[in-house]
Amino acid sequence: MMKSALTRRTLTALCAVTALATTATACGSDGPGSAGGGGGKVTVWTLQDTAFNPVQKKSVDAYNKASKDTRASMQTFVNDPYKQKLQTALGSPNAPDVFLNWGGGNLSTYVKAGSVADLSADLDATFKAKFLPSVLAGGTIDGKVYGVPMEGVQPVALFYNKDVFAKAGITAPPATWQDLLTDVDKMKAKKVTPIALAGSQAWTELMWMEYLLDRVGGPEVFAAIQAGKPGAWDDPAVATALGMIKDLVARGAFGTNYGSVNQDAGGADALLSRGRAGMELMGSWEYAGQLATAPKFVKDNKLGWTSFPTVPNGKGDPKNIVGNPSNFFSVSATSKDRTGAVDFIKKTVTEPNYVADLLSIGQVPAVAGIDAQIKSSPNADYTSFIYGLVAGAPSFTQSWDQALDPATAQKMLTNLQKVFNKQSTPEQFVSAMDAK
Repeated sequence: MMKSALTRRTLTALCAVTALATTATACGSDGPGSAGGGGGKVTVWTLQDTAFNPVQKKSVDAYNKASKDTRASMQTFVNDPYKQKLQTALGSPNAPDVFLNWGGGNLSTYVKAGSVADLSADLDATFKAKFLPSVLAGGTIDGKVYGVPMEGVQPVALFYNKDVFAKAGITAPPATWQDLLTDVDKMKAKKVTPIALAGSQAWTELMWMEYLLDRVGGPEVFAAIQAGKPGAWDDPAVATALGMIKDLVARGAFGTNYGSVNQDAGGADALLSRGRAGMELMGSWEYAGQLATAPKFVKDNKLGWTSFPTVPNGKGDPKNIVGNPSNFFSVSATSKDRTGAVDFIKKTVTEPNYVADLLSIGQVPAVAGIDAQIKSSPNADYTSFIYGLVAGAPSFTQSWDQALDPATAQKMLTNLQKVFNKQSTPEQFVSAMDAK
């Protein structure tokens, strides 16, 4: 599998998110030993994450202390090797009982291979109701639940520099597409790059395409693409969204050097925090990143955030969002202790202390009805905004390069980058994606 955008985003935010931590401490793992469950033993596979693993370890310890029948052990792995190890292990006697995955297309691949247990009958309506519906949908395939949200949500939002806006005479963040275009012109007049973009990495550009297609045509257009329906890329909304991107580029919205800006090096984030750019479209980890690398910028209330603008005559609900709904826990189809695996998931991922610990490291859990808890947590203004985006979203479309199969995703990213670099037209993009 190609190195995914989520991998890059997770690594970008890995150190940054620790700046939000108030209770997490370092911890180890049980190591990559024998993976098979059984006999009241449940093995849990997850990713190495210096901020998140202490929260998980604490949750596992609490579960083991309370459980009379099952003992869980947690094993952590580096992101890319984990994907290969998981792919090899699933369906074999060495499969973990519980394993982290990214939902959507990633999970669907394992489901089609018969490697994941259908949890629909194991999870009653009361338990399912504990989650935000738009996020739980990321672990649901063909109406059956295969994955349960176990980490924070990561929607994409529009961030902006309040000082840059003020100097350009902009009094409020753009609510409509015309507002955004007007703001672009105002910032250009002040010789400031209107929108920071790390164009050397196509996944940062993809966020614009994801939101514009949803606003123009609604989530059904990408759903058809994801399902592989013939002619799905030919939907007029695709060319319209790409045309809007083409217009942004021609307007100078991203400046002239965006193709050399690197997100892993924090290039676009620095442009925003230093006042060299006015806006940036980025995942919710942007706040943690800025707090770690430009704390004064955040603490002096210079960083603003808002939802993506509406577009004229758009079919998509303005409350729809895109991004990474969450990471998920699933149960291996070959688990020797399926009952224990399900019990572990049900008694950890919505447990109040677990939710509180996620909030303490700046993650916004996909759990319903925690508004009051969020308001009393660190960084409440921001986490309340992110929670509100997800809680009120009729649709939460997964990042396309996660939702599509790896080959199609890479082809899409390559051709989208050509549009941003003025090397291809919207029509050529559609033709390339239609080609077999």
